[in-house]
Amino acid sequence: MAEENGVDTNQYLTFTLGDEVFALDIATVREVLELTTVTKIPRTPEFMRGVINLRGHAVPVVDMRVKFGMDRAEDTVNTCIIIVEVVVDGEPVVMGAVADSVREVFEMSPDKIDPPPKMGTSIDANFIKGMGKQDESFIIILDINKVFSIDELAMVQATSMGPETAPVEPNAQAARA
Repeated sequence: MAEENGVDTNQYLTFTLGDEVFALDIATVREVLELTTVTKIPRTPEFMRGVINLRGHAVPVVDMRVKFGMDRAEDTVNTCIIIVEVVVDGEPVVMGAVADSVREVFEMSPDKIDPPPKMGTSIDANFIKGMGKQDESFIIILDINKVFSIDELAMVQATSMGPETAPVEPNAQAARA
């Protein structure tokens, strides 16, 4: 966060899903990758694309379109994976989020961000930090730590651990000894 004339300015990475523009706080973004081979993991939720090899580590990848209830789209030259860090039980977990395209990093002061709209009691919009505006378009600012439920994040964390680092049951340890 930069501070200019006593006013906090936040930086956000904007990306698209269909015709909608979303933003993530740049502090949660590690890097943006071109789409690469994603290894599907059996028996995972529909929104889980699988895992990628990121410098020797298995990183779980989610399809943000599917997570938000949108139709799947064909991957294009602009499709990318945004590597983000989320917090699960106080521990940072690295994961990838597939987006249709990444647009830019922009700055927006907190006074230019409106609170999330009230959607009614049946719609959970807790994952929306606020609504920004750029030119005449709205930008949905996401709280990446709230996009996924606790159970979904635990599953993502387990996927990222992989078989070589997953907890071993005591009987399995005794059998290996």
